[in-house]
Amino acid sequence: MQIGRLNLEIPIVMGILNVTPDSFSDGGRFLARDNALRQAEAMLRSGASIIDVGGESTRPGAKPVSEAEEIERVVPIIEAIHNMTDVPVSIDTSKAGVMRAAVEAGAAMINDVRALREADALAAAADLGVAICLMHMQGRPRTMQNEPHYEDVTLEVREFLASRLQSCIDAGIDREHIVLDPGFGFGKSYRHNVELLMNLRQLTDLGQPLMVGLSRKSMLGEMTGGDTGDRMPASVAAAVIAVQEGANILRVHDVAETVDALKVTQAIAKARQD
Repeated sequence: MQIGRLNLEIPIVMGILNVTPDSFSDGGRFLARDNALRQAEAMLRSGASIIDVGGESTRPGAKPVSEAEEIERVVPIIEAIHNMTDVPVSIDTSKAGVMRAAVEAGAAMINDVRALREADALAAAADLGVAICLMHMQGRPRTMQNEPHYEDVTLEVREFLASRLQSCIDAGIDREHIVLDPGFGFGKSYRHNVELLMNLRQLTDLGQPLMVGLSRKSMLGEMTGGDTGDRMPASVAAAVIAVQEGANILRVHDVAETVDALKVTQAIAKARQD
């Protein structure tokens, strides 16, 4: 599979750029255009292969944002990044209108935490013809952490992703354009997240690339006792484990550190093959 010019035969890093006032880790830091572009440039220098731009927080309890406000936040940033680099830009949204505006501005990927289940989203994605990431989430951002329940979290996440994958194919979306994300931290308890990470390889038999977002998540805080801003080492460790378990794209805040960690894992893997 390719996203723009990217080949996913080796794991790559997606840099997170939240142009929001209330995201859980960096809310407000990059809401101003100049700050957002400086952060994008820093992530590109550090080796990000994709920049993921989001204009609406999906943290637990987050308030919804109107389509117009989300477009106002993300489109100027996407246009500016698209004009400065050949690195693909992804739009983190669930709204069909935002998807269309973002792709027109230069986005090469749609990253949807609701897996194209919102009104007109599936049709928009089919029309636009760009890469798609489908994520699993139990519930909605405001309520998703209110006692999430599963009989078998890995099986249920797998069944959901398989169903959404088929819905996309039935809608005319090329299978080669689809990435899957198990949705760590989205409607899942600490134990659910740990089980998913341990069993991540069970999702690879769906035949699609896997994207994983573990960066600075609360499960890492529970493991280490670190606050959100102190979870970089834990995030890098989790990213390496995810790659070992079959992840192809790592969605992260700490790009440079994750890129270096991947270089080490890839060097060892290559030495074993030689």
